[in-house]
Amino acid sequence: MICIVSSYYLSYQIRFFSPFVNLVSVPSGIPDIRGYLFFGIVTIPIWIIVFQSSKMYRINRNVFIFDEFFIILRCVAISLLFSIGVIFFFREFPYSRIVFLILFGISSLLLTISRYILLKIEKTLYNKEIGVKNVAVIGENDMALKIYEKFSKDKFAGFKIVGYVSKDKPSENNIIDRVFLGNYDSIKKIIKDNNIEKILVSLSSDEQEDLYSIMNKCEGINVEFLSVPDFLGIITSKLRVTEIDGIPFMKLKYDPMNIWNRIVKRTFDIMFSLVFLIISSPITIILSILIKLESKGPVFYKQERIGLDEKKFMLIKFRSMRMDAEPSGPRFVSVNDDRYTKIGKKIRKYSLDEIPQFINVLKGDMSVVGPRPEREYFIEKLKDSIRRYLDRHRVKCGITGWAQVNGYRGPNTSIQTRIDYDIYYIENWSLVFDLKIILKTLKEIFFSKNAI
Repeated sequence: MICIVSSYYLSYQIRFFSPFVNLVSVPSGIPDIRGYLFFGIVTIPIWIIVFQSSKMYRINRNVFIFDEFFIILRCVAISLLFSIGVIFFFREFPYSRIVFLILFGISSLLLTISRYILLKIEKTLYNKEIGVKNVAVIGENDMALKIYEKFSKDKFAGFKIVGYVSKDKPSENNIIDRVFLGNYDSIKKIIKDNNIEKILVSLSSDEQEDLYSIMNKCEGINVEFLSVPDFLGIITSKLRVTEIDGIPFMKLKYDPMNIWNRIVKRTFDIMFSLVFLIISSPITIILSILIKLESKGPVFYKQERIGLDEKKFMLIKFRSMRMDAEPSGPRFVSVNDDRYTKIGKKIRKYSLDEIPQFINVLKGDMSVVGPRPEREYFIEKLKDSIRRYLDRHRVKCGITGWAQVNGYRGPNTSIQTRIDYDIYYIENWSLVFDLKIILKTLKEIFFSKNAI
């Protein structure tokens, strides 16, 4: 409410008492500001209803502010359209259409800033265990362990892991750094004794009967169950149901890249790459000189990679290693790899070696966002041992990706996890998703612990 009223005030000031007046004159005189402030206050319920309908007031949202921004833009646009409709009842007052255009930008900005501050405050309180919900994990598989470790470490999610529950009492080796609360038979008592509000369930498909039994034991208790399906690694997209000639089918594998989406993504890639290459041209010139001065050999390094539909193309990068970097054949990079030149180690750390890849994007070999391209040697080596490895070739490979911005890059991260993140991106693509990844990439470049 404060942001909305402030937006009306600022929009009024910008329109009538700023250099903007020199661009667009005010022939009919300056109206009284009270008319705008009164109108803003009267229409506040419209804004609240629109934001509530978009689920913008739910608690424990734990969102990235960029996700909020696009929802805010939509809510502001809808709120203003409905508000302008109310002007019919205030026809005697000379409202300026330009004020409402300015209002759209000002209110979007103020609402985004205020929500960013509130999210930061919320996460700070959670990190201090203020307002967190007591949570227990059910299961002993790898996913259950990952859930336990992640939410024990990341308190900003609003969860406080009090321990885990398993079918049988675990051995001493299995409870290191974890708190064992008991078995399924005592689940009701565990919930009451520890004031548990949420149960995070990770059970395999052959343990689903146990889940039904656990839920039956918890009848009459206000506790929320959240389950991670056992087939998460196989089906990473949202389940979609379609009807064909009266018969319902469930889409287990979904391709969001229809012809329209391909046009949108390609248009964005071309525009973004052109702007980026122009802006980064001074950096390109400086790096080219430094690379040439330090070691003999070309400035750029070309290497064959596999892209969309398993087609080969030549990837372009700034050379960051010695010319004789692979005398015995291809091998993955490693921590403290001695093949890097001095300048190469620096540009690799901040991903500056990948600037020339925007030329690959302009050529159509790559996209700005997508799974990272790999060499044929490693693909042949990994395709049989890594689940759904070849599915990453369903889209163009990218300079940055969903796995990279989540910290899964470098030799110390799981390849299977990287692929799971890539598949999730492919099956949940949207232009907003791409923009979110690009913004998170900037953060990852400067603060990633896995950059080498």
